[in-house]
Amino acid sequence: MAGLEAAANKEGKLNVIALPRDWANYGAVLDAFMAKYPGIKVEEQAPNSSSKEEIAAAEINKGTDKAPDVFDLGTSVTLGSLDKFAPYKVAAWDKIPELNKEATGLWTSDYTGIMAVGYNSTKFGEITSLDQLFDPKFKGVVAVNGNPNEAGAAYNGVVMASLANGGSLDDITPGVNYFKKLNDAGNMFLGDVTSAVVTQGEVGVVIDWSYLQTGYAQGMSAEGTDWKTFVPEGAAIGSYYNQAINLDAPNPAAARLWQEFLYTPEAQNLWLAGGARPILLDTMIKDKTVDQASLDALGGATPPVSQTAAQTEKSKADLLVQWKQITG
Repeated sequence: MAGLEAAANKEGKLNVIALPRDWANYGAVLDAFMAKYPGIKVEEQAPNSSSKEEIAAAEINKGTDKAPDVFDLGTSVTLGSLDKFAPYKVAAWDKIPELNKEATGLWTSDYTGIMAVGYNSTKFGEITSLDQLFDPKFKGVVAVNGNPNEAGAAYNGVVMASLANGGSLDDITPGVNYFKKLNDAGNMFLGDVTSAVVTQGEVGVVIDWSYLQTGYAQGMSAEGTDWKTFVPEGAAIGSYYNQAINLDAPNPAAARLWQEFLYTPEAQNLWLAGGARPILLDTMIKDKTVDQASLDALGGATPPVSQTAAQTEKSKADLLVQWKQITG
């Protein structure tokens, strides 16, 4: 670690991408890293990019000092981008479950949340089921966070809708059919979902991660509006995001030092404080290094269900064709 830190300080820079500061408490994570390693300047690139756009940025900037050093990716994009990653195993490698890491270290899961339906209850009243969203009063205001072929949040919104409509982790077609019907009814918002469009009322319902719904609620509260959430019965879906190092990282030592930091109790507890379930949560509970107040606020240690890598691979291939029924 001393040698790695010295090499990273010599590079003096770390390029991160697609890390909004209000996403899973990433602002606090970034600030903690910079406080711990003041000799490394962190360049926060394109915070609102999708997972697919992260990979595109690496390709476009390959061979330059602008290329991202590290990625934080949804599972479907991760599995389709293995040739872009450099293998690396963090010190905490043995504490990470086998299903949550690639055997040679190409990627490692970092955190997850629960997919939830957030909505403006001041304007629309109480919502308890996805079927209610076919009401004409929701015309053009129901959104998923991104394109499910590009963004992990949107992809898992489709999986959640599938589970809520008789589908399974093996078959997400009912979820696609649900959104097709919703779009045919004129109720879907297909633009980019940001805190601004939610606060301004362009979007009244957002299917997104629980740790992002907290941010929407805070923004709406400042406007005097009540933002509530619910999880459809039998559809508590989670999906870990994954860390990976760019094979062509301009700052490879800083990239590895960042990875090491993320798998410390300090960083894992910061994600937990942001409403996300970190991958080392079970270990931290056992070792008594978990922040108990944050764990209590999360609602306990029980994880949501998640697709396996094989299920994600199959669903991803199907979705490339199926989602075109909605977007054209």
